[in-house]
Amino acid sequence: MVVSLDLPRAILTGGGSVGRLGGLLANFGMRRPLVVADSFLASPQSGAVDKVVAAMSTSVADYGVFTDTISDPTTESVERCVDALAAGSYDSIVALGGGSPMDTAKAAAALRTHGGRMRDYKAPFTLDRPSLPIVAIPTTAGTGSEATKFTIITDSETEEKMLCIGRAYLPLAAILDHELTLTKPLRLTADTGIDAICHAMEAYVSAKANPFSDGVAASAMRRLGGALHTACSSPADGAAREAMLLGSCEAGIAFSNSSVTLIHGMSRPLGASFHIPHGMCNAMLLPRVTAFSAGGAVKRYADAARLMGLCDEGAADIDAAMGIPDALQRVTSDLRVPTLEGFGIDEAVFRKAVPSMAQAALASGSPNNNPIVPTATEVEALYHEIWDVGVGLRARGEAAA
Repeated sequence: MVVSLDLPRAILTGGGSVGRLGGLLANFGMRRPLVVADSFLASPQSGAVDKVVAAMSTSVADYGVFTDTISDPTTESVERCVDALAAGSYDSIVALGGGSPMDTAKAAAALRTHGGRMRDYKAPFTLDRPSLPIVAIPTTAGTGSEATKFTIITDSETEEKMLCIGRAYLPLAAILDHELTLTKPLRLTADTGIDAICHAMEAYVSAKANPFSDGVAASAMRRLGGALHTACSSPADGAAREAMLLGSCEAGIAFSNSSVTLIHGMSRPLGASFHIPHGMCNAMLLPRVTAFSAGGAVKRYADAARLMGLCDEGAADIDAAMGIPDALQRVTSDLRVPTLEGFGIDEAVFRKAVPSMAQAALASGSPNNNPIVPTATEVEALYHEIWDVGVGLRARGEAAA
């Protein structure tokens, strides 16, 4: 098997590591960076942008701060960032935040360098030519975007959630400072943490899995499974927060060098259609999609269950694999992941959207890497099942109202 591996050139880890940003920028010759973040991170309540600016201000010739990002970035919001890059003649980006500022930064770097529109670069197109260099500093433990060659942008005209792929979107370096995640609320911690679990498990069971991705995916599942509940229940626990951030990065490296599968394939159109945050979308889908898929990779799902502590270490493979959907349902229920109905979606509107969402899921290509490759009819049935199961969970008080 010949595998091409794509990784950031440098990753700094540890509490307070953001203080090393200035030296990192200097080593890479970045003299005029634009900090891309969101308005909350720039507020006195957060102070994260101030920490970044303080860490780099004496090491650069000039810098700017762009905080006009939005959750689930659109082509319009990305263009605003491109305009800011051009106006300041910036030579690099410091991407600070969760998935949305990171996706914005990656897309803007590509457009500033190569021109065109984001729809020109949507998958299956691959953009491997270099873009403006990015140093990525995550403030959530979930997307792993600091180590991936992907960005997801919604087309403002068509509302299509576009996956864009290639080395153009891979950050040059990343800083994993878990102290930046200590104040994240439970809902965000839970949803982004489950997103990271999806990344690791999907990479491990993917048809594109390889020895390298297997190793980092396994390590990610072990870290995430051991730390998720503690990070949610004891948010100031530095060890748990560090494990979540490292596991999230490992999971990002894993799927960036393997692939995601059916969960993410179904998540993108669901999130785009009903404006559900990406991590929450994956959490809603995780148990039932895993139940559909587990029979296609029994040994792999059994490994995943053991790595995440979801079954007895000595459980038979078939028992571990067939039990993992219920175990994951307990995780999402314990962490009060809302159902589709609980999120406020109208049932009739949802069911009407199912056929188009199923087609969009299949068109993404991700389901082709699933252990069981679904038909359009099977994807539609899964969407309907997720609604129906959610109704039952709410009725029993096992999901957020």
